[in-house]
Amino acid sequence: MQQQPAQPLLEIDHLTRVFLSRQGLSVTRLEAVDDASLTLEAGKPEIYALAGESGSGKTTLARMVLGLERPTQGTLNYKGRPVGELTPKDKRTWFYREVQPVFQDPFATFSPMKRVDSYLYETARNYRVAEGAAIEKRIDEALGVVGLTLAEVRGRYPNELSGGQAQRISIARALITKPSLLVADEPVSMLDASLRMSILNLFKDLRDSQGVAVLYITHDLATAYYTADRIGVMLRGWIVETGPVERVLGNPLHPYTQLLKSSVPQADPDKAWSAAPAEPPRPVKFPVRGGCKFAARCPYVMDRCREEVPGSYEAEGRHVKCFLYEPGFTGIRPASMEATPVT
Repeated sequence: MQQQPAQPLLEIDHLTRVFLSRQGLSVTRLEAVDDASLTLEAGKPEIYALAGESGSGKTTLARMVLGLERPTQGTLNYKGRPVGELTPKDKRTWFYREVQPVFQDPFATFSPMKRVDSYLYETARNYRVAEGAAIEKRIDEALGVVGLTLAEVRGRYPNELSGGQAQRISIARALITKPSLLVADEPVSMLDASLRMSILNLFKDLRDSQGVAVLYITHDLATAYYTADRIGVMLRGWIVETGPVERVLGNPLHPYTQLLKSSVPQADPDKAWSAAPAEPPRPVKFPVRGGCKFAARCPYVMDRCREEVPGSYEAEGRHVKCFLYEPGFTGIRPASMEATPVT
């Protein structure tokens, strides 16, 4: 009997989330996530970064992965099961043991009036991962993965912790259920530079030693380059370029990715720096006109860009959503940027 291929760990296919608001007879449509696709393979743990400016749809996509938002259309499957169709019992007994969040602000995770170890015990009991004396062992094992012990954190309140300790305990809480996927939304943006590297290295160690995949949400290209195996660059709900992180950020092809990279300050006084141009207002009133969402800021814009939605084309080992990489394109493509790391 031929063995069936394993289902992907996470499968996102043409996923869209639309928000509508009404003021009188006027309807405003916001496509927070628009036709997004990505796949994380089972048995091949990796760190996949979703990067882009604020408001690009990264967090909305993460909330759909966590089952906190329902897709408007498209496919979102975890191990072959549609996340949007899971019952509350499915989520409690299976899904939330497998998929755990790590939030941006570790101190917002904990009440200042409760000891942090109480959250660890509650997680172990709520998900029934162990019983009796085995609970403490499970908690101590999870803390050990992040470089702490139960003896160190027992009885302590959040204000007694450093930012790095609080985030490590937040990650340990997520690890108590032994998840297969962490959804980390800007997990280091509120930490100082000396602590960021320790958390990023922890994610890499979790991937290598624990087999945990990480969906890493960030606006920081430097941390994405250091941490991720693959990256998807988001623009107003679209994933416009995706592929191995060294290719995408070392030598970006999409004009938007090039713009983001050029806006990263370089430690070189001879190199001019300027911030990326401001993003035009996102919400639009019906009817919605077609066209590329980057057309208003793109230096290589063509007439068709203002009328047609580009497809996603394969180019140089990644996928790029841009007419410049359409098969048979005979115009002048932008010169790809120098292949240098994002520092």
